[in-house]
Amino acid sequence: MRVRVLGTAAGGGVPQWNCACPGCSGARAHPGWRRRHASLAVQAAEGRWYLVNATPDLGEQVEDCPELHPGPEPRRTPLAGVILTDAELDHTLGIARLREADGIEIVATAPVRHALLTGLHLGEVLTPYARLDWRPLDPGDRPLAEDSPLAVGAVPVSAKRPRYAAGRGAPDDDAPDEDAWVVALRLTDRTSGRSLLYAPALAAWPDAFQRAAESADHVIVDGTFWSDDEPLTSGFGSRTATAMGHLPIDGPGGTARRLAALEARTLYTHLNNTNPLNDPAAPQHTVLRELGVEVAADGMVIDL
Repeated sequence: MRVRVLGTAAGGGVPQWNCACPGCSGARAHPGWRRRHASLAVQAAEGRWYLVNATPDLGEQVEDCPELHPGPEPRRTPLAGVILTDAELDHTLGIARLREADGIEIVATAPVRHALLTGLHLGEVLTPYARLDWRPLDPGDRPLAEDSPLAVGAVPVSAKRPRYAAGRGAPDDDAPDEDAWVVALRLTDRTSGRSLLYAPALAAWPDAFQRAAESADHVIVDGTFWSDDEPLTSGFGSRTATAMGHLPIDGPGGTARRLAALEARTLYTHLNNTNPLNDPAAPQHTVLRELGVEVAADGMVIDL
């Protein structure tokens, strides 16, 4: 099973269109610093791929990934569908860019599906263009197709709703899945038994997530902010990283030392434009190297 990292930035990307912070200014001056919105492409079978989250950069991300290019028939595409970790705009707006397809397969938890249908009215907007085929995402590791070596399972990590869904009711049958508003994905190759745990948004580190991380071969997690006070000291926020639903990398409650204790290969993704790690020469990279933790790069390939 092959996994391609399509993007590693938090909301707005790096650079962000309306920002001149050091990270964004640096990315404009040095195009190699640029990061697209966090997303993966995962191979479900030969010639069959799924996107993990559908970002506003989806079109450009597909073009930069040869395995996702259409052909040889004019309208044949290897892109089979989208698996969602949450209902945030930066992870779902790209679904609209798939409207040229006959049908769009979307794998999501019940609360995420409810938010997209009632908050964003995705069904009303897109069904005149393309059929939406919804598939449930739950804690059980389920193959995406009977003949597919790829199995996908959800590890609930947070009850944080996107702003547009705040205060909205959910149907009764969604109530038991309240924590499934945000999940980590466990992607397992059923042939090799190797797995990757992907959590681009991590507001807490529950026991279930720890167990999943201990059993994974690769762990890619939320690296939005280096420190808990980064949103405050950068001058662009009024809440701490934790209050915004992102565990910081460094500090007493940080994730770096938790990752360093794992046997898996560990990497950070979903970097905010204020994160000093956007600068390849920042001393924070040395801190992570000494812990054996990496920062994922756009375009990197992981084979399981």
